[in-house]
Amino acid sequence: MFSADYHDFAGPITARVFGPLYSSANRMEKTRIDKWLWAARFFKTRSLATQEVDRGRVLLNTLEVKPAKEIKVDDTVRVLQGKILRTVVVKAISEQRGPASVAQLLYEETPQSLQDRAQAAEQHRLSPEPALAIAHGRPTKRDRRDLKKTDWNNRWSASVD
Repeated sequence: MFSADYHDFAGPITARVFGPLYSSANRMEKTRIDKWLWAARFFKTRSLATQEVDRGRVLLNTLEVKPAKEIKVDDTVRVLQGKILRTVVVKAISEQRGPASVAQLLYEETPQSLQDRAQAAEQHRLSPEPALAIAHGRPTKRDRRDLKKTDWNNRWSASVD
């Protein structure tokens, strides 16, 4: 069913998902960075990927780029997703969005990035929620009514002196 050209990527499963894209005669060597980020499932839509690249939250080989910049295998991409910075090395090129298991074959996260993400997750787990530090929490309805009853005319003011 599939030609022998597919053996050098990730086997016949990937060949079925990506179709003729990965035949050795017709292998893609470059694609736009916004398309690749979308295909690799870093962003839910391609327009989100384009916006993030425009905002400077995506670096290609330590340089800010535009969404149309072409990306190739062995490039290093740094993506800021929320508060998480991920550094990945491009392992394959695709313009098609496939299943997450196949999308993970398009890149490899660096060991330093994995360590930084684990450390950030641990720090987040150990740091207390600021809202829990409030002694009495959110004011109740009765507390809000009492605040409204305050006689604002009897307050001390620096302008009165």
